[in-house]
Amino acid sequence: MYVRKEVNNFFSLGYNYIMRKLFAILVCKIIRKIGNYVGRGSSLPGKIALKICPDILSRLQLPELTIAVTGSNGKTSTVEMIQQILNSNDKTVAYNYEGSNQIEGITTLIIDNSDYNGKFLKDVLLMEVDERYAKHIFKYFAPKYYVINNLYRDQLTRNGNPEYVMNDIKKSIRNESILVLNADDPLIASLAEEFENEVVFFGMGENEYVKEESNSIYDDGYYCPVCKSKMIYDYRQYGHVGKYHCSKCGFERPDVAYEISDIDLHEGRMLINNKYEIKLALNALYNAYNVLSAFTVGSLLELNDKKMIKSLNSYLIKNGRFKQFRLNNRIGTLLISKHENSLSYNSNIEYVLNRDNDISIMFIIDDISRKYFTSDTSWIWDINFELLKADNIKEIIIAGKYINDLAVRFKYAGFDMEKIMLYETVDEALKYLDNDSKNELFVLTCFSDEAKLLKEVEQI
Repeated sequence: MYVRKEVNNFFSLGYNYIMRKLFAILVCKIIRKIGNYVGRGSSLPGKIALKICPDILSRLQLPELTIAVTGSNGKTSTVEMIQQILNSNDKTVAYNYEGSNQIEGITTLIIDNSDYNGKFLKDVLLMEVDERYAKHIFKYFAPKYYVINNLYRDQLTRNGNPEYVMNDIKKSIRNESILVLNADDPLIASLAEEFENEVVFFGMGENEYVKEESNSIYDDGYYCPVCKSKMIYDYRQYGHVGKYHCSKCGFERPDVAYEISDIDLHEGRMLINNKYEIKLALNALYNAYNVLSAFTVGSLLELNDKKMIKSLNSYLIKNGRFKQFRLNNRIGTLLISKHENSLSYNSNIEYVLNRDNDISIMFIIDDISRKYFTSDTSWIWDINFELLKADNIKEIIIAGKYINDLAVRFKYAGFDMEKIMLYETVDEALKYLDNDSKNELFVLTCFSDEAKLLKEVEQI
């Protein structure tokens, strides 16, 4: 009798185990189809699947090739480029093109591209992964290639400082993963000091754009991430990214397998390993790092060089970080600079300053976040607005509910406030800009505010 009872319990548990998995897959697929029909629903299906079967990610049959990309900036662009070069080499790829990069979105992505038994149906699983939530995803499986591009100050109210985020990333690293790391970011490069994983480094060589000192208001590279002693830089590309060594423990920028050996931001081209020339879709150093990391992955996969270069040369930024628009007789450029991310703003400001024309530049800060409520504007004090004192910056326009916060920031930066126009709404600012000025027009804002501009102009 006891044996029969135990056998029954065993089969009952097995039956429940299987049924939870099947039910989670079925429900996820149904909700996903409904979401596709109404034009939304990239995370809700996965969220419900996880409620039904919390360990569903460990029960799915993933492909041999899984690639994850994380970091503060550039995840979406990097994933798009990797997807494009894989497709050009006849690989079928599933990736989270909608940007849902936390565990719910990744669950939706995987189940949506699996059969009802949980077997993944494409050659490659490619994931953009949130740097804070990777630890929750990769406790169930390990990506074969784990690309970690950078760590900057981003969403202070959610993330704290970059070293705090780095500690979360450490919790996501599994022994099975091959790490693909940015050697120029000491926070990222230091991960190789703690783990015995196979590591491939990429980076950028010295070029005409390097700086002796940080161009940021703050310096997150001042201390060695290994021993906390003073870090010494030979040069910086921007922020805390560059060539460095510790004054005490010997930690230094590691040798790289893939390097940008030459770059010309005016012509929009870069050279990798003195051999492969690639055109840039966006002429900025941070974008060059994204291209390099995608190239590195493609090379590690031994993809066809010619197809890979052709694919990267034809890449157009599709995620909305760079858009052109028409305001009657004026052509403008929208640059998405993540709110709560000062380095994103600094990089786009430097992109604008590389132009030879006279410039009108507009900032919109109306809603700080799409995801949660915050009215914290402390991050604007980390943006190097002082750079805009350049001679070719002819006027600065500020719009949105936080115009007074920005006005105070510009005043403390030492600007002539008569040169700065303040408007409470985007509509009012655009009425001012609707003229025949020959100044080149740039607008810097975030995803949370871009629609307020684009609904009033003609997108090109």
